Amino acid sequence: MKNFTPREIVAELDKYIIGQAQAKRAVAIALRNRWRRQQVAPSLRDEISPKNIIMIGPTGVGKTEISRRLAKLAEAPFIKVEASKFTEVGYVGRDVESIIRDLTELAVKMLKDEEKSKVAVKAAEAAEERLLDSLLPPISMSPYNPDEQDRLAKERESHKATREKLRALLREGKLDDRMIDVETTEQKLPILEIMTPGGGEEMDMNLKDIFSNIFPKKTRKRKVKVPEARVILTQEEAQRLIDMDAVVKAAIERVEQSGIVFIDEIDKIAGRQSGNSPDVSREGVQRDLLPIVEGSTVNTKYGMVKTDHILFIASGAFHVAKPSDLIPEFQGRFPIRVELESLNEGDFLRILTEPENALLKQYKALLETEGVDVSYTGDGVAEIAAIASKVNERMENIGARRLHTVMERVFDEVSFEAPDMPGKKVVIDRDYVSKRLAEIVRDEDLSRYIL
Repeated sequence: MKNFTPREIVAELDKYIIGQAQAKRAVAIALRNRWRRQQVAPSLRDEISPKNIIMIGPTGVGKTEISRRLAKLAEAPFIKVEASKFTEVGYVGRDVESIIRDLTELAVKMLKDEEKSKVAVKAAEAAEERLLDSLLPPISMSPYNPDEQDRLAKERESHKATREKLRALLREGKLDDRMIDVETTEQKLPILEIMTPGGGEEMDMNLKDIFSNIFPKKTRKRKVKVPEARVILTQEEAQRLIDMDAVVKAAIERVEQSGIVFIDEIDKIAGRQSGNSPDVSREGVQRDLLPIVEGSTVNTKYGMVKTDHILFIASGAFHVAKPSDLIPEFQGRFPIRVELESLNEGDFLRILTEPENALLKQYKALLETEGVDVSYTGDGVAEIAAIASKVNERMENIGARRLHTVMERVFDEVSFEAPDMPGKKVVIDRDYVSKRLAEIVRDEDLSRYIL
């Protein structure tokens, strides 16, 4: 786990997310507490549980982005789920334990990719040797004959020199157009559809392992160009060099010690269900989630995973329901509550310009690929922010996501015509923005469908 101070964490989040200082502060403390826990004596370490967070705020204000960036910063396994997708046990729908299974699967992939990067040089070298073997097969050994030893030695020297010449040509890319035969290993398993109330997740866990032992792996020859062959062989060699047992062990430990689960739309399962409603009990979903949040052991195909120290971040708009409508036990497991503020015109202006991945930079970079030079004036950017804010006030407030719809309308014509206008300069000023959006903003009925 990387050692970031809360101030450094907030500074990193500020690069991508505008405002929401309270939420950033809460997650920064939660992440730092994980590092602090690792420094505590082992006898006390297991007793310190993570302080889970509930984020309360309207859509599009940065709740999910804060969690995602936090996980990336900590290099932690992260999964986002929607509470409304899960159902009480006994109903058709996803089982809540699948959250931990998916998180473990992600962690294994993450660790596998990390290990691949560590063995990348060795794998590339081994792949190069295999490529050279395909281009210039090694000399076959004949039965021992003393009279032929000198001839064999000369052949080997000549073969070695030729091989080194081929290696040089290969590295220079002069053999890229040559076709070679590559042997790949593959295993076709039968496709099974399992219909069970829980979605068949538990049953599916071991079926692939069972069938992989029954059905033998087959090797198949493919004729491909040298660059593609290099990629295939490098992947095969990297796979051989990775110790999967060590990867799985490290992945489970990373999930248990630094995993982050973001549960969105938590307000959709708040409140007691009315007796006449056909919906699955919302309270039942809370009770099913409770053991995982409190700390339990979940069976995955990689082994048992404990959830005691996984950080859970829940979020919801809570327009209708209130956090107090959640069952008391569930509330007790989310001691930290932060309220995120709605975004105003000033925030939109900052979102367009300040972040490292700002929308204005994205559109400029996209059109540069077509040879179109896009520039923005201050009043043009201000107009985009003002219109986005105005549309949010008139209709559903979807926060920063409104900027995407407005920007698409502004760049609609340029994006379409760009391939036919290489070398042209486009200036996005107030007049240009007004011209593109004036009719839609003026006609409220039309803007309701378009923006």
